[in-house]
Amino acid sequence: MARLRCGVNADRILSRARSRARVLLLVAPLLLTACEWFTDFKRQPSLWTWEPVKDSLTPSRGNPQFSVPTTGTAVAGFQVSYGAFPVTIDSMSSLRNPTPASDSSLANGRKYFTINCVPCHGDRAMGDGPATRYGMPGINLTTDMTKARTDGYIFGMIRNGRGLMPPYNRIEEMDRWDVVNYVRALQGLNGKTVQVGALAPPGVTGDKVPGPTVLGPQRPAPFSPPRTLLPGAQNEASPAAGAQQGLQPTTPTDTARARTDSTKARDAARARSTR
Repeated sequence: MARLRCGVNADRILSRARSRARVLLLVAPLLLTACEWFTDFKRQPSLWTWEPVKDSLTPSRGNPQFSVPTTGTAVAGFQVSYGAFPVTIDSMSSLRNPTPASDSSLANGRKYFTINCVPCHGDRAMGDGPATRYGMPGINLTTDMTKARTDGYIFGMIRNGRGLMPPYNRIEEMDRWDVVNYVRALQGLNGKTVQVGALAPPGVTGDKVPGPTVLGPQRPAPFSPPRTLLPGAQNEASPAAGAQQGLQPTTPTDTARARTDSTKARDAARARSTR
């Protein structure tokens, strides 16, 4: 009997040891991956001004990608994707260039072309940029095929990129049309004579480098009373109709004051909740 009991106890001990080993094998991956299950939202991703979003070639601009500025956009990200595909770029061929080829537009286009495009395309867009000496194929923008492209197509190429060309969304939309005008001048299609070559000696800043974003809102977003957005309420949107109903016309100053008041009320509520 004593030997039988010893055998049963040994089997029980061995079974428990095996069970503990299985549990340890299941828990070990969770312990080794250093996952935090309860962070209380104390550590969250943050983005500093001008911090690169994905890599050193994609700096953070004033507005997040796919957002629509208060000034409007030629084509939003939810309308046409940012995919570098021929069909996607072809879909932007019908975009109309809203910027005339004025002297200021050509000067601005030259600045952005020199900074972003000359390394591959060259000063005169003939595909002889300095990068071609290091294996980059030369892409000539003055050929008949490129001249036949529409302004919208060139705009889409800058926006999305394709093949060896990366997207250049760091060139903001209105500046992008200036680049299109400058390329047209280099192609000899708009009857304009433009300067080529370096903008200034190395180290010069000021107006020779890109300025601050112009897409960010410089004023409060306009506010419309909800009732004016209902069908058949067009007449209510006028100041006269609003006055008849006892509504005061809303101005950007009123909107800013309302935002400030709501922010103060929110902060006061938070202060009370932490006491």
